[in-house]
Amino acid sequence: MHELLPLGRVSALLQCYAQGKLKPSQVVQAIHAQIINDEDHVWIHKLPLDSLLRYAHEVEAQEMASLPLYGIPFAIKDNIDLAGTPTTAACPAYSYIPEQSATVVQKLMNAGAIPIGKTNMDQFATGLNGTRSPYGVCRNAFNPDYIAGGSSSGSAVAVAKGLVCFSLGTDTAGSGRVPAAFNNLVGYKPTRGWLSMRGVVPACRSLDCISVFTFTAEDAAQLLAVAAGYDNNDIYSRQREAQKIDFGLMPHFRFGVPRVEQRQFFGNDDSERLFNAHITHLQELGGEAIDIDFSPFLEAARLLYEGPWVGERFAAIREFFKRNNEEVISPVREIITSAIRFSAADAYDGLYRLRTIKRQADRIWSDVDCLVTPTAGTIYTIQAMLQDPISLNTHLGYYTNFMNLLDYAAVAVPAGFQRDGLPFGVTLAVPAHQDNALLHFAARIQQAYSLPLGATGIQDTAQLDDKLFSELIRSDQVRLAVCGAHLSGLPLNGELTARKGKLLTCTKTSPDYRLYALSEETPSRPGMVHVNENEHGYAIDVEVWELPVGELGSFVAGIPKPLGIGTITLANGEMVHGFLCEQYAVTNAKDISQLGSWREYLNQSNG
Repeated sequence: MHELLPLGRVSALLQCYAQGKLKPSQVVQAIHAQIINDEDHVWIHKLPLDSLLRYAHEVEAQEMASLPLYGIPFAIKDNIDLAGTPTTAACPAYSYIPEQSATVVQKLMNAGAIPIGKTNMDQFATGLNGTRSPYGVCRNAFNPDYIAGGSSSGSAVAVAKGLVCFSLGTDTAGSGRVPAAFNNLVGYKPTRGWLSMRGVVPACRSLDCISVFTFTAEDAAQLLAVAAGYDNNDIYSRQREAQKIDFGLMPHFRFGVPRVEQRQFFGNDDSERLFNAHITHLQELGGEAIDIDFSPFLEAARLLYEGPWVGERFAAIREFFKRNNEEVISPVREIITSAIRFSAADAYDGLYRLRTIKRQADRIWSDVDCLVTPTAGTIYTIQAMLQDPISLNTHLGYYTNFMNLLDYAAVAVPAGFQRDGLPFGVTLAVPAHQDNALLHFAARIQQAYSLPLGATGIQDTAQLDDKLFSELIRSDQVRLAVCGAHLSGLPLNGELTARKGKLLTCTKTSPDYRLYALSEETPSRPGMVHVNENEHGYAIDVEVWELPVGELGSFVAGIPKPLGIGTITLANGEMVHGFLCEQYAVTNAKDISQLGSWREYLNQSNG
């Protein structure tokens, strides 16, 4: 492999550019040389070198600071338009050359990203295995005898092998998550409508999402910041709503898992072992595992291929299919043909049934912050998949098919390796519009596992950037730092929990505060004041809580003088609301700053 390859995470390549170690033109030349020989059937269309160099030189002519994705190479699933390049949806007879790129592709290119080519896929995005393509079976990045997962097979393998830093796929039933799990990647399926679908050949238009394959959840969050946004030209585009809570920061969180009897691993003991180990891992990170009834999710999953949504696949390519159904390969042709048996009344019955199921499934969110499942219960060889393409494909969708029907956001995260060296992944899911908190949580899990990136062998040593996620998350919550009687377990903590407050983290302030015991207060309270640069200060222990914005007013109204709410700086530089004391009140108060903690003062006083 060329010495510049494999590539790793986005930030690593940007750092090389910033240090003058590489140029985008050098990177695209190395990629082009590597992908000429495509034994794994990753690509349907590779851009010629002159096109790649043209893109690279256009990027190099601009200021790096103005392009958040300066020179970052990426791959595009071949049902997503790139201007001037054929879109086939893995069906040669369907091929057309778009005049405009898909909205998301154009946004990424405007940010400096360089497209390398169009990737292989299950034809018309119908399948989760990656074997349903006339362009050849895309092979797993770890073992070529095994499936890569689908339908976004080539997009996943291109990243896993380090040929690009990220790629675009699509996800209707798991196509952006199953290939991620099988290739040791992050596969992010956003809330429906957060990424525009203009310029994408649909599978089920009302359900489809553009998905993103990356090495890390942090990369996915950075790409989301660039590519997301309301698109008036996409009838399914949605305005993003506020995040409810950043549970990625919480020291204690609740995660739902299917009951043991509802888990399916299809005879794969390794997958079962790894999933059980992952539950233990989350508990060690502060999580509480809560068994949930998985039956509503499974019922929703069955609707996707046993209900009238199959008719939507037919609607997506109806005119082409009527004229050219012989050009559609088996079993894709049979699946789409089966749509004929559904009537308009069946479609409405399906919609009504889905509303009922969703109401049942949504009940879990009052008990858990996140749903955790295997991404797939097992993985199959290419030979086994070709011999039994329908039932084995159904097995692959056991934990994925329901996600878009129920309007959840999800991310597949690497979670270890089987004894035979094949990757295993889990999926984290949350209600719609909680994507950045979801990605923050995924990043936290990734850092704890510290697995190599894809199949590159690169060990990621970067530290988790909590501040990045704090800046990305638009929240209808307010963060509040407490240092005294409102701390967990102390007399006034109930004023927070009664207002649906949740503890995010235990940390310290920046080292420019002093803490006093206000002796005249009942119950006894501390007073924290900010000192100027000429005074000696201390870092004071605080808890950071989140409260719904609507609860803040009544909380603040109950705070007596000399205390009030101001803005304090945490040790990591983040600024949050917090308790501060008026200066006059500490003149005769006891200075306990050296203890650095109200709890420590109480312990000594009670000792």
